[in-house]
Formats: sequence, structure tokens, C-alpha cells
Amino acid sequence: MAYKIVPPKKLHTTIILPGSKSISNRALILSALSLSNYEIENLSVCEDTTVITDAFASNTNVFDVRGAGTAMRFLAAFLACVEGEWILQGSKRMHERPIHPLVDTLVTLGAKIEYLEKKGYPPLKINGEKLQGGEVFLTANVSSQFISALLMIAPTMENGLTLHLEREIISRPYIHLTQKMMEDYGVKIKWRDNIIKVKPQPYVPTPYYVEPDWSAASYWYSFVALLPEAEVKLIGLKKESMQGDANIINLFSDLGVSTSFYEDGVILKKKQVTAQKFFHNFINEPDLAQTFTVTCCLLGIPFFFSGLQTLKIKETDRIEALITELKKLGYVLQETENGILEWDGERCLPDETVVIETYDDHRMAMSFAPASIKFEDMYINYPDVVAKSYPSFWSDLKQGGFKLNELENF
Repeated sequence: MAYKIVPPKKLHTTIILPGSKSISNRALILSALSLSNYEIENLSVCEDTTVITDAFASNTNVFDVRGAGTAMRFLAAFLACVEGEWILQGSKRMHERPIHPLVDTLVTLGAKIEYLEKKGYPPLKINGEKLQGGEVFLTANVSSQFISALLMIAPTMENGLTLHLEREIISRPYIHLTQKMMEDYGVKIKWRDNIIKVKPQPYVPTPYYVEPDWSAASYWYSFVALLPEAEVKLIGLKKESMQGDANIINLFSDLGVSTSFYEDGVILKKKQVTAQKFFHNFINEPDLAQTFTVTCCLLGIPFFFSGLQTLKIKETDRIEALITELKKLGYVLQETENGILEWDGERCLPDETVVIETYDDHRMAMSFAPASIKFEDMYINYPDVVAKSYPSFWSDLKQGGFKLNELENF
């Protein structure tokens, strides 16, 4: 299936965003570790979260996380400290995404884990038992999810955990999110410089409410920036958020979107674009990179984006995918160094009919949807990939006045 998106001339709508995927996934693990009977409110219904809830409700020892990278990493650590024999597997792409930094560290802490196919990659066979814990070193510039996965099980270890983070720490706000949520569940953490210490201690069951997802909000910011007239209300978003992606408030201000906070959410309105060239290091907000790359191109604003090295090991190589798909729209981007993506304004002839491939990557579909405002004959292949993080994305677009013409895949 493919969608041809026909945008409205004006956008005035109110949207109820899904619960944060990042918070939901952590809440599920922490709730399980605390043996909580409380329901998690506003839990995300996206695929990434569903695979964890399905795993916990399952009567089997074989868990398939499909394309959910967070679930793979969090469950690998969780199952390593739960008594039993477990098989953890995923999609073809998941079996191409390295997990050895996490597995090697878990093994050092006493875990028994085997690679069932290619060394360093899923699928995994895990013989779970209480871990000894201790002092370990972990490279912090690959994935913050490895760090979060270890931290969440740290209080259950016999000797706790002392974690030394080496090299530059990427996605630091996600580690702070994990720390804050662990504290919400009664666990104390000491983090000084690049050393995090967690003593053995019990989690405390607690009721939990999941914030709406700021990553999902980013696509509505893009629509407001690109449409000639737009005002969007996003229900439930708060200024005091645990999510690093809430920084879109500041970033999109330069791209012509104002954010006003009210008791029940935020209202996005158009304002003057101030950026002539956009510079940003996405080391703390890598999930926003696709949205800003596409938006800047469509606004005709050259950019220099750094801190993108983790995009290569996401659902697809997102840097390569952005370069390929934006060229179809007539924008010539360059990856000048590892983790750096630039556009100096260079253009080429766009495809007569633009077909955007989504690469089994939810963020490719959603970040390119606003391009329909500038390109009338554009189609998005396999639009259902949005289920991974924002299942109601297309229905929310319809609510806002967008028309979706459904066709067979190109």
C-alpha cells in the first residue's frame, strides 16, 4: 500500500498525541521489576511497547520483538536476571543491529548469554539468574539504550553496579530519563562525571502516568512550519517534561513555529522564520534529525547537522535513507564525516513522480509526510510503518483535513 497525501490549505486542529514510547517502555520494565500491580496510565499502544507487554503476558520462553530495538535491549537485560531459559529474536533488520556492547557487559556481570547465529547480533539464548554485578566499563557513544538497560536491572544485582562511561555520552537526556524514572520507583542513583553507581535495593511499586510523546509532536511542528496558515493544539504536553525531545520548542522557534503552553496542552502557531542557516548537534535528540532535515530542505534553509552517528544503526541507516529520498525531491545532501549531514542549498531535478521509500522505519514515513505540502505528485510507500511509534498518525492527519489516497505500492 502507498499513500498520496493531499494537504489542506489551512490547518486548524486539536490532536491527542500517543503516550511517550520511551517512557512507556521503561515504565513496563520498572513496573515488572517492582512486582507492581498498578496499571500504567496512558501507556503507548505502539508496536515497540506492545511487544514488551506481549512478552510479559506470554506463556512461552521465545520472544519476538520484531523491529523494536528498545524492546530487544531492555528485554535482553531484564531476562538475564530472571530465572529461566529464554530466546530473544526479532526481524531480519534487528538481527543486523549490533548488541554485543550490552551482551558483553552483561556477561561480565555474571549473565549467561549465547549468540544463536552471528556473533555480536541477535537472536540470543539467555539463561537468566540473579546477577553478581560489580564494576564495568561501557562505551557510551554507541547507544544510550545499552546504558538504560543495565541501569534498570542494577538494583537487583548481588553487588549492585558501578558503571564507567567511556567516550562521549550520546542521548544523555534518555539516560537522565531512566534515572528519574528509577527514582520514581524508589531507587537511588549516584551519577558523578562519567561514573554511575547503583547499590542493591528494592524497587517500590507505584502508580505511573506516561506523558504524551514529544517526538510525535515534532511532525506537527513541521506541518505548522510549512503550511501558509496553521494552528495546532496538542493535548497533554507540559513544559516540565522528562523527554529530551521537548527541545523542539526552542529549535522550531528558529524555523517559524511558536509554542504557547496552557493548562491542557500547547498551541503551535506560525511566526517569523529567523534561521538563515541551521546548525545543531543532535547528540541529545537523534530521533528529531529526520524531521529537521526534511523541514529545513522544504523551507530552503541550508544546514549543518552533527551528532548523528547513531542514525546508522537505527531501523535503517537513516543518513543514507535521507540522502537517497531527499534527492528524489531535488535536494542534494552530503555526509561529509561520520555523524555529520550537510545541505548547502544545492538542488537537482526532482523525480517527476516522487515515491518515498520508508525502509521499515516509522520516522521516515512521518518526517516525509509534510513534503506533500510542497510536492503534489508524491507518494509514501508502506505507510503502515508508523505503527511502531504513532499508530494513529494517519487518522490524525485526516482529522486535520488531509486527504489520503490509497494505492498499491510502487
